[in-house]
Amino acid sequence: MPIHIKAGDITKEKACAIVNAANRSLMGGGGVDGAIHRAGGPAILAACKEVRRTQYPDGLPTGEAVATTAGNLPAQYVIHTVGPIWGRCGDRCDELLANAYRNSLKVAVELGCDSVVFPAISTGVYGFPADRAAKIAYKTVKDFLKSHPDMDVTFIFHSDRSRKVFEKATAH
Repeated sequence: MPIHIKAGDITKEKACAIVNAANRSLMGGGGVDGAIHRAGGPAILAACKEVRRTQYPDGLPTGEAVATTAGNLPAQYVIHTVGPIWGRCGDRCDELLANAYRNSLKVAVELGCDSVVFPAISTGVYGFPADRAAKIAYKTVKDFLKSHPDMDVTFIFHSDRSRKVFEKATAH
């Protein structure tokens, strides 16, 4: 049950699926979301519009996950998930963040994926404290991998500083 931690560019990762820290609209945005949409090209936006039309007309609920094509990215799929906005999730913040990771992994399993790459969901403009988010993410993934030991999971961060915060928060 390998869990890898590194700094880099999620849009360059060769994995079955990369996870997009999306917003409810699924129409792209800033941070990881904007980078994935820009690098992946118009096929991702077209697929997201279809998801909105057929599955989630009011937007993807916080903690849920859905897959689309990866367009021009080296991954096969993009799994879009919406993390909680710190300060707007009440006493459910931790649960909603864990759901975003868990449901992304469930979608990956449904797709037959053996490798998934995650960004730090909700820690950018959504304001979730990075060390707290790291502990939740790591524990959720580690617990999930107990029943899916062949899945390879990577956490990727845009900077070494962010990577180090995650490593420190998840050290035993």
